[in-house]
Amino acid sequence: MSTVIEQPVEARLVAAAPRMASIPATLRYDRRDPFAVRMTFPAAATLEGVEVCWTFARELLAAGLEGPEGHGDVRVRPYGYDRTVLEFHAPEGTAVVHVRSGEIRRFLRAADALVPVGLEHLQLDLDQDLAELMRDAY
Repeated sequence: MSTVIEQPVEARLVAAAPRMASIPATLRYDRRDPFAVRMTFPAAATLEGVEVCWTFARELLAAGLEGPEGHGDVRVRPYGYDRTVLEFHAPEGTAVVHVRSGEIRRFLRAADALVPVGLEHLQLDLDQDLAELMRDAY
């Protein structure tokens, strides 16, 4: 059984100009990090010209489909009939993208099939993680 789900999504970058540019992005879920999702933007879509990956809670993404969520670097909220807004806050500025809510729901269903919500803790091997931390401390 696969341990990773990756799904390309079309994100629309909200800019000061009235036209919204479409950029490719990838949503990724890995059962080895069961509470997190990652959204990656290719180098061509970033100001720095390097790939950018944001990591945030799967729960935040799911809750943001229903109402405004997040108070930190990543914020998610519904927008209109079938759009979800993701805001990414960094010292360099804020990126705001729109993604079709249906694409996010499809991704979350696939992640839930891999690791059901509420059972994420069963994927963790705390003894191994602690052993790695202790090994790295020496």
